[in-house]
Amino acid sequence: MSHNNDVIANEEINPQKLQNAREIILALQAAMPDYIAAGSGPFLAAVYDENGHLVAQTANSVVGELCSNNHAEMNAIKAAEKALGTYDLSSHNLSLYVTSEPCMMCIGGIMWSGIKAVYYGVPSKEVEQITGFDEGFKPNWFDEFKKRGISVYGNIETEAGKKVLHDYVKNGNTVYQPERK
Repeated sequence: MSHNNDVIANEEINPQKLQNAREIILALQAAMPDYIAAGSGPFLAAVYDENGHLVAQTANSVVGELCSNNHAEMNAIKAAEKALGTYDLSSHNLSLYVTSEPCMMCIGGIMWSGIKAVYYGVPSKEVEQITGFDEGFKPNWFDEFKKRGISVYGNIETEAGKKVLHDYVKNGNTVYQPERK
């Protein structure tokens, strides 16, 4: 695993890819308050093509749409598939940018979608500490993605993302998860 300050990756870190990811993730973090004000959860994801064109951008809509599967990543993948008219995104060489590390469900969805690269902000451990949301069990997912040809860069612009999450919780917004006893 490669490191660049706090950024981690499952390949040698490419400075241009990292700079591009920083810009996109900061823009997503800056947009989050508007999405939250409209009723979305505190996560935003965007799919871009290899030429830097936005294909889809969606927020978490679990609470508003009453569907536990509607995480930002899953919504972005669905929107990209619809926009491109396919269930297999692999031939489009797409990258997914997300404000926080994908949870267990989203990792599966990303892997099967054909997305080629994932860039994320706040790591799961910090998402869990701030929100209490259970990110799930994700053994060696960086390595498993690498085996499948999927690049991963993480911990990008985490301070901006942590602020959004702290504000979301402080303002009393819903952090959903099944009740466990």
